[in-house]
Amino acid sequence: MKTGSYIDGEWYQPKGSRLIRNLNPANASEVICEYPAATAECVQRAVAGAKEAFKTWSKVPSTERARVIWRATEIARGRVEEFGRTLTHEEGKILPEGCGEIRKGISVLEYYAGAGSRLAGRTLPAEGRNMFTYTIRRPMGVVGLITPWNFPWAIPVWKVAPALVAGNTCVFKPSEITPNTAAHMVEIFEEAGLPKGCLQMVVGYGDDVGQAIVDHPDVKALSFTGSTATGHKVYAAAASRGAKVTCELGGKNAVIALADADVDGVVSAVMNGAFGSTGQRCTATSRLLVHESIAAEVTEALVEGAKALKIGPGLSEGVQMGPIVDEQQFKSVLSYFEIGKGEAKCLTGGSKVEELSEGYF
Repeated sequence: MKTGSYIDGEWYQPKGSRLIRNLNPANASEVICEYPAATAECVQRAVAGAKEAFKTWSKVPSTERARVIWRATEIARGRVEEFGRTLTHEEGKILPEGCGEIRKGISVLEYYAGAGSRLAGRTLPAEGRNMFTYTIRRPMGVVGLITPWNFPWAIPVWKVAPALVAGNTCVFKPSEITPNTAAHMVEIFEEAGLPKGCLQMVVGYGDDVGQAIVDHPDVKALSFTGSTATGHKVYAAAASRGAKVTCELGGKNAVIALADADVDGVVSAVMNGAFGSTGQRCTATSRLLVHESIAAEVTEALVEGAKALKIGPGLSEGVQMGPIVDEQQFKSVLSYFEIGKGEAKCLTGGSKVEELSEGYF
């Protein structure tokens, strides 16, 4: 496994005092990898390299850029199990979910490989005679891409692929919690023949590397997925200097079950929505609004379903829910248990799993 940052076509570990220590959440004593974190200086190098690469990459025909994306798709297709195991090992979700995420990312790559033939402009009616009005698409330049740990393959893929096929170059900051899965994405583009400098990856902390990307005047657009609080700061800082910004932030999602709802269907949807990916996704079901006529039946079925969940390391056979991703998130979840107990009656669970105390269960 290649570790560290990827700058101008080379894997690089800077000299610095801050370390990235990647732990297995199913066994917090196991260190998967450890290396120096990237710095703001690394971001400066990465942006400069991406800016230089843009001069050439932006002039490559979009169909030719798309062929690089397609080659990356084929490479990833042959490594689903390997990438899925890496994802499960460092993020914690069960292996079927990890491999499922890899396949989802491959579908995204396929879509954007096809987009190379669809980057058309428009012709528009003109008000004056002897006039022809039309639009064309042009790449923006260097784009900054900041992604979270909960979908460490799918989200980077659906940011990087469209940016590249449109002719932009990327400075990509993955979560420091899941750097190895991100490294796999860089590897497939490297193997697919993407010119050096077009995809730069800097693995470091948000207050250093993330802030440097947001503030850099040569980063023309930013795409951020993460917490609502951080997203507000990213948007304000980047927009204030004229950069284009897109943010995908937190969610609060309810399932609504009316009186004529199929109870088995409701329970199945809620079990998947609430416990899939260990509930660590912005689309996770966090509330169930149910008609009083079926409330008791739904509640009983949900409690039995939750009790029956097999919890354990994501690489173990038959496990249905893995650990929380790291200690900080684990403590946060436990704190919400206590808040919940103060607001409602706890019918099952509500504490850590003592028999799995070696991990964040």
